[in-house]
Amino acid sequence: MPVPGSASLVSTNPADHTPHARNGEVRAFAEIGGVIFVGGTFTEVRPVSSATWEARPYLFAYQRSTGALVAGFQPVLDGAVNTLAVTPAGELIVGGVFRNVNGEARRNLVALDPATGATVPGWEGRSDGGVVRDMDVSGDWLYIGGAFNWVNGTAHAGVARLDVTTGAIDPTFDVDIAVGRHEVAPYVWTLDVSPDGATLVFGGNFREVEGQPREQLAMVDLTGTPTLVDWNSNHRFSPGCSSRSFTHYVQDISFAEDSSFFVVGTNGGTGWPVAYCDALVRFETASRGTNLDGTWLNFTGNDTITSVVVHDGIAYTGGHFRWLNNPNRSDNAGNGAIDRLGIGAVSVATGMPVNWNPRRSGGSALPPGALSWGSAVPVLWFGSDGLYFGHNSDGMGNEYHGRLGMFPHAGGRTIVPRNPPTATTGYLYLPSATGDLTKVPFDGSTLGAATVTNQPNLVDAGAVWRVYDRIFWARPVTGTTTGSRLDISLFNGNTVGAPWESSGYNDWFDALSLTGAFYLDGRLYYTRTGSGSNQLFYRYFELDGNYLGATEFALPTSGVTWTGVRGMAWVGGNIVYGSTDGRLRSIPFDPTADFAVDGTAAVVLAEPDPTLDWTNRSMFFAAE
Repeated sequence: MPVPGSASLVSTNPADHTPHARNGEVRAFAEIGGVIFVGGTFTEVRPVSSATWEARPYLFAYQRSTGALVAGFQPVLDGAVNTLAVTPAGELIVGGVFRNVNGEARRNLVALDPATGATVPGWEGRSDGGVVRDMDVSGDWLYIGGAFNWVNGTAHAGVARLDVTTGAIDPTFDVDIAVGRHEVAPYVWTLDVSPDGATLVFGGNFREVEGQPREQLAMVDLTGTPTLVDWNSNHRFSPGCSSRSFTHYVQDISFAEDSSFFVVGTNGGTGWPVAYCDALVRFETASRGTNLDGTWLNFTGNDTITSVVVHDGIAYTGGHFRWLNNPNRSDNAGNGAIDRLGIGAVSVATGMPVNWNPRRSGGSALPPGALSWGSAVPVLWFGSDGLYFGHNSDGMGNEYHGRLGMFPHAGGRTIVPRNPPTATTGYLYLPSATGDLTKVPFDGSTLGAATVTNQPNLVDAGAVWRVYDRIFWARPVTGTTTGSRLDISLFNGNTVGAPWESSGYNDWFDALSLTGAFYLDGRLYYTRTGSGSNQLFYRYFELDGNYLGATEFALPTSGVTWTGVRGMAWVGGNIVYGSTDGRLRSIPFDPTADFAVDGTAAVVLAEPDPTLDWTNRSMFFAAE
């Protein structure tokens, strides 16, 4: 189970100095010696909005620090650039849909001098008659994927490995795709190699790899002779999404820096609960087996995701979606939906959106002729100074950014993970309807003498839980759909501060239905009233924005009557809980075990007491 850690976000304010392109879209970036290279289907560029457009079809370069176009780099290509890579020697590899470069025959793949744009003599890589869609350099190797059947005159279907220095094909890489979906010829659309160089994952329109069933996604072990891995999620990627116009729906793949997991972004329309359509999905690299499910899912509500990149504890994603955390409606905002117009960021631990929302919009800043909205963000890519984006429109962060731009590291922020107190000695608190707060010393097994203070800010509380320096609590509110809302108050052990609403995005949630709750490692665990309530439930809960997950999960447990729970707290690895029989109990809690709770291990801490109400659903624990 992934646990939230420290994460760093780039600024939401795009850099002002990046140049602009028009016509088509930006699909690729690379960086060499302070110069940014940009590839795509565009035809013209300019360094600033007041400058005259210059013809620079498909590929250009600019100074990273100023945005000035590099005059000396003007290679001539006769087709689009889909992907860029840099060799260890500092040469630029270009893949795409072209036949000639600088007047020479170079089919879909070429190496260029980054200073002059001249073709590197002797570099022999080529994709015979088939598009190169994606590339990655790892060590001495260049991995390419696309719609080809031949590379350097050698039969290779969809994916191949070349010597990055010479372009020569690696004969030991014997992996081929076959059997396209919807009667379309197979191809590879996206690939990524883990930073440790040990694993290749690729996705696209195929149903077989090396004769083995692999629906749209496959994994290759690179530690020795490249070998197809016993890994698939066929049951999630074999069903069709809502429209056959989506030949495949795997759009992008990005590994984490530590290589332990990768995130996949998809399009496709309606498909859930069977297929992973229009979603972000995390998979663990070390998992093995058939029909593997993702660690977490984040659905858009059937809007397209076209790009994803994982960096510093965050998965950034782009497309033409309007919401994240939206599995409950199609083409509209459902319960839990967080508005994110075309670009967003989620925690890699939970898949929940964080409070980062620049929006793919130019507002009134767009010049005449600029396009306010387009269908795709083909690329998100990290350079040395921030997160670069390429799209097919001209607005980002309410500013004009024609087809490309960059969110800088400078001006970003760090998300620090928060949790309940780790101390095993502290106090159990019992709020009352009138605002009285009973404070009971507690060392994990025994109770001390209670004291009472009046806290007028904590009146009529439902379930309460402690996180870091604050408490979250359910309160009744008239005029709302649920008659309740989820509030936050600062709490120092002596005073409950004035409450504020946790997030307007949580108004759909009936907070007063909770009969007990506690937060731990990115999840809100709770019991509740209503249908099927004899379970211990959880939802993801992102504290950076206070967004509640749209999907309810139930943990496997044994031997506890959860419908009788009244008030819960996490104390040193145990759930301390009251119940309708008036007793206070403690039970070990391990959410990673086969049974997170085993009822036979419950210990009674206190019998019914007329002075202490252990049927109080508002009970919580704090160290102060």
